[in-house]
This record gives sequence, C-alpha cells and structure tokens, in this order.
Amino acid sequence: MHDDIRSDSRAPPAPGPSRRQDQAERWIGMIQLRRHPLRVAVLAVLLLAAAACSDTGGKQEEAPAAGANAGQANTPEMTVQMVTHGAPGDTFWDIIRKGAEAAAAKDNVKFQYSSDPDSGKQAQLIQNAIDSKVDAIAVTLPDPPAIAPAVKKAVDAGIPVVAFNAGIGDYADSGAMSYFGSDESLAGEAAGKRASEGGYKNLLCVIQFQGQVQLEARCDGVKKTFTGNWQKIYVNGADRPSEQSTIAAKLKQDPSIDFVVTLGAPDALAAMNAVKDSGSSAKVGTFDFNPQIPPKITSGELQFAIDQQPYLQGYLSVDSLWLYKNNGNILGGGQPTLTGPFIVDKSNIDVVGKFAEGGTR
Repeated sequence: MHDDIRSDSRAPPAPGPSRRQDQAERWIGMIQLRRHPLRVAVLAVLLLAAAACSDTGGKQEEAPAAGANAGQANTPEMTVQMVTHGAPGDTFWDIIRKGAEAAAAKDNVKFQYSSDPDSGKQAQLIQNAIDSKVDAIAVTLPDPPAIAPAVKKAVDAGIPVVAFNAGIGDYADSGAMSYFGSDESLAGEAAGKRASEGGYKNLLCVIQFQGQVQLEARCDGVKKTFTGNWQKIYVNGADRPSEQSTIAAKLKQDPSIDFVVTLGAPDALAAMNAVKDSGSSAKVGTFDFNPQIPPKITSGELQFAIDQQPYLQGYLSVDSLWLYKNNGNILGGGQPTLTGPFIVDKSNIDVVGKFAEGGTR
C-alpha cells in the first residue's frame, strides 16, 4: 500500500451546476451541427461567395480532404508551435496532432510540433519557439513548476499561449489564455465509481510517469470513489517491456488485486499482457483511447476506457489561437473548456470505435 499523493491543491473544484449546464449547451450545439450538415454546407458556400466579392479579391483554396474542414481561411498565414510532453511511440499524441493539423489546414496555419517527456527539455522547446518568433504556442503543463516559467516568457514576448491536456489547475497562473482538456479529478472519480459498481474489491492504479500532475489527479480521483482497497504503483511508461514486467510482478506479489486501472491506452495493453503473464484473474480498465482499444472492449478483455477526446484538444488549441489572432476571441470565459471525461464501454463502442479506426478517437 502506497501513501496517498494528493493532486494539486490549486486545481479548481468540480464544476457546479452552471458550468455543467454550459458544457451541456456546448455539446448540444456540436450535436446539432452534426445532425444538419446541409446547414454547414450552405454556410460554407455563402462564406466563399462573400470572400470572392471582398476588397481583397482573395480566392478560397479548395477544401482539404479531411472531413472536418470546410475550406481554407483567407487570412495571412500564421505559425503555431505545439509543445507537449508526449513520449516517443505513444499513439495518443498522434490523435492530438491529427486534430491540430485539421484546424491548421482550415485556418491557413503553419503548424509545427515538438515534444519531450522530460520537463526541463520541454521548457527548452518552448524557449526555442520563442527564439524562432512563432506567432502563437499551444503547450501542455504536466509539471507546472518546471514549464510555467517558459510559458510566462512567451507571454512577456507578446506570443499568445493556450494550454491543453495537462495543467488544468495551473494554466491561468502561467499566463495561458485558455485550457482545453478533461477534468482529470472527475475522470478519476468516474473510473473509481465504475470499478466499484463492477463489484471489485482490490484496485491497483498504475502511473506510467512520476510527477505529472494530471496522472496523479486521475489516481487520486479513482481513490476518492472506489469503495474497496486502493493502491498505486509507478512504472516506466517509456519502456513497455519493463512496464509489463513490473505490473506482472505486482500481481504475483499480491494476488488479491482484482482490478487494474491504467492511465493511458498503451499502458492498458501492457497491463492486459501482464495479467496473462502473472496468471492473475484481474480485470483492466483504462484512460484514453487508440485504434487498438475498441476490439479489447468488444472482446471483454478491457472493461472500459475514459476518453478525453484528444483530437478535440488539438483542434481547439490551434483554432482558438487563430480566432484570437484574427478576431481577438478567447475561448472559455476564464474557465477550462472540458473535452472529457467520456466513458466508452460495450454500450457505445460500436459508435466510437469506427472513429478510432480512422485515428481520430
């Protein structure tokens, strides 16, 4: 049993009724657009006609192949640098990049991406972006004390910054205008509640990178709502064979563990292999999604996945910076814009799974 590690005390409280209502209205708006593609098409034609008749006389470029794009913006090209803590080989970040690239194609944005799971090196990548005089930066904040000073330097240099995916409790202090991501504490609570409803008694929460605030918040959220015994273990998420063997060793050492929660899709695959290696009968649930997850849910090897919609995080990060640069808009109204949690299980995997196959969920 490990000591409890509390999530960042500066993290905002769970959304009250007004914030939940605001989120619901946003979801309804998105659903209505999806249900009325003709309206979107008509709007796009009108915008194209207006652009053709404008003083600039600029002709809109033909729409890119991506279905999310309705044409390219007739605004001056701007450069957006995205800097994340993504580890090499983690397919989660491929989904974020697809969303960002779709928005960039629509908005006439030159999109650049860099990442490093080491916080000091991630901060240096932000400094490199500042030195390159990019127009805007989108950044993750998994280790605010190490990364926030670099964000403040960017803001001081006149470069607008938005945060996403990690750092929901610290983005405002860093100077970032907006935040796009899941409320990780709420996501953890959803996972803990689901495991409790399944009748499990001894839960192991697996953290793949030590010191990242969003991962600690997930595990702490699980502990808050899980009604049985809870413990956690740290593994090396940059080395899948090592991660798998560490989880297997823990399951052998403590055969009472009947449920394992991992905090990333690749980590879930490692945990499922570890269950087999150890001869354990434990079940597995996870956070996040990739194309390998749907068949595991369908087969029953994986009980659920808590999705934070990374495609949407990437898309909104780039699109919000374009909106700010071209129209002074700031999304969120001073509050985080939530993209999750969203529970995926056998009840809805048929709907979500087809998008995962295309690499956008």
